[in-house]
Amino acid sequence: MPSNTAQHSRAARLLFFVLLLLFGTAALIAVTLIQFSGRPKSESGLRPPPAFAASTLLLAAGSVAMQWSLHQVRTEKQAPFRRSLFVAAVVGMLFVGLQSYGIWYLLHGGTAATDPQTGVHAFVFAFVVLHALHFVVALMFLAFVAVQAVADRYDHEYYWGVTVCTWFWHMLGAVWAAILIVFVIAV
Repeated sequence: MPSNTAQHSRAARLLFFVLLLLFGTAALIAVTLIQFSGRPKSESGLRPPPAFAASTLLLAAGSVAMQWSLHQVRTEKQAPFRRSLFVAAVVGMLFVGLQSYGIWYLLHGGTAATDPQTGVHAFVFAFVVLHALHFVVALMFLAFVAVQAVADRYDHEYYWGVTVCTWFWHMLGAVWAAILIVFVIAV
């Protein structure tokens, strides 16, 4: 039987590779979108990038997947629990890729480029970037929970990490909805 140190070492390596895969793929998605979409046309006024609509749908889908994973672990259905965590991780990866492209679009598309240091543009841009940073933390947390799930750490009696991760995702969804409302008001 492996020692605790060996188990922790394996879990740490697995977490590292999962994070590398998630963020590496998200970066590849963002770079691909930037390369193939070209520079956005300069616009006057504040407009949300088109990628924000798709990323909003992804955030909602991830929230559903996280809630489903919480339900599955509570009812001790380990395989569906792990699958729904995997779905949430993939959705989170896609979200980070699209949001990265959306932030680039804000910087280069005329919406933030008109006056990025002052006014409502800077306000909205700052909130979008802060949300993205918090979502990166959420995706890291989700990867940790997924690695722990693979190691059979969660069951119907102990699933606190899954609960916190799920509520963190839901809260980020609510914050994102508020940011989109600010976009609508600012236009």
